[in-house]
Amino acid sequence: EIVPSEDAVLRAMGVPTGRDAAGRKRYRRENGSQVDNLLAEALSELKERAKPRGIVTDVGAHEFARIYEGEGRNEHPSPLEEIFPRAEALVLFAVTLGEGLSGRASALFAEGRLALGATLDAAASEATELAGVFLDGLLERQLRAEKRVGTSSRALRYSPGYCGWDITGQRALFDALRPGDIGLQLNRSCLMRPLKSISGVVVIGPPE
Repeated sequence: EIVPSEDAVLRAMGVPTGRDAAGRKRYRRENGSQVDNLLAEALSELKERAKPRGIVTDVGAHEFARIYEGEGRNEHPSPLEEIFPRAEALVLFAVTLGEGLSGRASALFAEGRLALGATLDAAASEATELAGVFLDGLLERQLRAEKRVGTSSRALRYSPGYCGWDITGQRALFDALRPGDIGLQLNRSCLMRPLKSISGVVVIGPPE
């Protein structure tokens, strides 16, 4: 479910795709089979080395308010602080594709195999986002089945570092989730290791 399409990988690398089909064909024609070979090898590496794991936990609005406040560095007002009190459900999450994948991309760069390293890095970034999309759908279906949210409710992810939630919010989030069990760590600058990881809160409620 999290393997990206070739178009998505090329788009992440700045190559014309999708609506500019002629541009993509021209790019591939000018670059021969090299592009096709890079994509095939990168996606093969992704399938072999990615070890996606995740951790989730329900949280109430009162408790999430404390987590969200973190170290007091958020922007005010922010979209999330206005939305989460009205949510039907809040779920903290962390997902990683594993150290093997991040380590492989770094190794390729160190070996001077820059084209493959860049293609694998782009594929892994797209796969990380797809893992988040998969999680959204999974939680929507599960909570609807449990009748904890409405049939029209939708899930939307928010992560520290975006939409006014300061990146230092990762510390309070990690304290609550303790994702070390899935091999996910946080360094002093709040960067996650492995790099191909996402974390935050899934807000579930009516679209409006």
